[in-house]
Amino acid sequence: MRIFIYSRKSIYTGKGESVENQIEMCKEYIMTKLPHADQAVITVYEDEGFSAKNTDRPQFQQMLRDIKANKPEYVVCYRLDRVSRNVSDFSSLIENLNNHNISFICIKEEFDTSKPMGKAMMYIASVFAQLERETIAERVRDNMIMLARTGRWLGGTTPTGFTSEKTQEIVIDGKVKTSCKLKDDPVELKTVDCIFDKFLELRSVSGVSKYLIKQGIVSRTGKIFSLSGIKEILQNPVYCIADEDAWNYFTELQADVCFDKSDCSGKYALLAYNKRDYRKKNAPRQGIDKWIVSIGKHKGRIPGKKWVEIQNTLKDNIPTGKKPAVMHNDYSLLSGLIFCGKCQSRMFAKQRSGKSRNRDLYDYICNNKLRGGLALCDCQNINGQQADDLVCEYLMQYTNENSGIYKLLEKLKRDLQGQVQKNPIADIDERIKKCNSEIENLINTLSHGNLGTAFIERINTRITELDNELSSLKGEQACLQKDNNVISDSEIQVNMLSTALSSFKDNFDILSMEEKRTLIKLMVKKIVWDGKDLHIFVDGE
Repeated sequence: MRIFIYSRKSIYTGKGESVENQIEMCKEYIMTKLPHADQAVITVYEDEGFSAKNTDRPQFQQMLRDIKANKPEYVVCYRLDRVSRNVSDFSSLIENLNNHNISFICIKEEFDTSKPMGKAMMYIASVFAQLERETIAERVRDNMIMLARTGRWLGGTTPTGFTSEKTQEIVIDGKVKTSCKLKDDPVELKTVDCIFDKFLELRSVSGVSKYLIKQGIVSRTGKIFSLSGIKEILQNPVYCIADEDAWNYFTELQADVCFDKSDCSGKYALLAYNKRDYRKKNAPRQGIDKWIVSIGKHKGRIPGKKWVEIQNTLKDNIPTGKKPAVMHNDYSLLSGLIFCGKCQSRMFAKQRSGKSRNRDLYDYICNNKLRGGLALCDCQNINGQQADDLVCEYLMQYTNENSGIYKLLEKLKRDLQGQVQKNPIADIDERIKKCNSEIENLINTLSHGNLGTAFIERINTRITELDNELSSLKGEQACLQKDNNVISDSEIQVNMLSTALSSFKDNFDILSMEEKRTLIKLMVKKIVWDGKDLHIFVDGE
């Protein structure tokens, strides 16, 4: 008999319900409550320092994989919220265990899913566990919003130009707490001033980036500033002086402004809270109408009028329907498809400048060199037209039906077709259909009166057997269907590559530049220029 024990704690500690204590209590329960426990093989899974808000926990995921491979009789945990506080995640786990006929035992609440009442009570308890988590989260958010309105720094990574320092103690609901405020970092603030001054001069984020690289100005991590990092600084109200221009700007955009115009002394800067929605993946930036804007405890750097001017310039630079973004040019074939062998960044086409400027004369230059010149990458440029011609000539040799790649594709097709023929999903479907039909007939039999107790028990036993078989068959069906989808995707890729080879030979000259690029992407895995040689890696080789 196999038994899995799962334990979890959000923070590292040896006190209270530590993972060690949870494991010991689970083992004690197993030895006293479960039959043949002395012969059981017990496997322990420990996640310490992980929240139960989701299932992205290494040992939990390992347990799920082992459940599929080894199928234990029981999964035991100390308390329900050790597994999950999310009803959806919990339901998925119980469904998974039920499909494998595995009982789930929670020793604190004394739930056992091998019994109908235990299963029902466990679902109810999981609902309350999620409600508790959401209530706590909402309470924390409300408290953070209340503190944000006072202009206090609420923690987290400090903006460039500032550190955090503790100030006086404050009393909230009778509890003494220490508040924080931003403290100037003179060295970093010089960089911030430079970024704002250069943007006002150049009106370009990429222009600011190039200037910083040439001057050797880097971020606090020692790396060059990314374009998004520069833009984040320019858009952050933490540098904007809390004056009337700033008040008017945020009020017009319907932000939750937590001060009156009469409070604008021009001495302190702004703090904005709720700029991103951390409930969503990647924490997308929210509209200004969702922001909470207050006066901070630190001094401002940029007058409101200038800061608003910068925001309007950034907004004007965003592509719209009337002013589309600059996409791939219409003269180079491999722009963005070639990689620099020295710095591994992509290479893009750049037309040659000067009096003899000609759209047919261009070079491929790596992105790092474009941004920062030789200081970032000294890889030799490659003549654009020559590179395009070389790649086309190289790929043309594969259009011959006697080439090795054609033979390889034909072999892949045969192998994939063989796998489809061997896949027994039709047989599984038929067995599922028979199970459902027999269960329906047995249920109809039970609806007739005058049945003996022994006969009813036999019917119930048979229904349970069929239900277990049905769960097992559906699990097999899902696995086989997943395999079929993988095979189908592979077949599509092979057919697309075969079509690409044929199209390359017969129709390449009449295709548009974008269609040619798409065709090359289907055939080529990667192109690398090392400064001397062009390396072409064809897909399928």
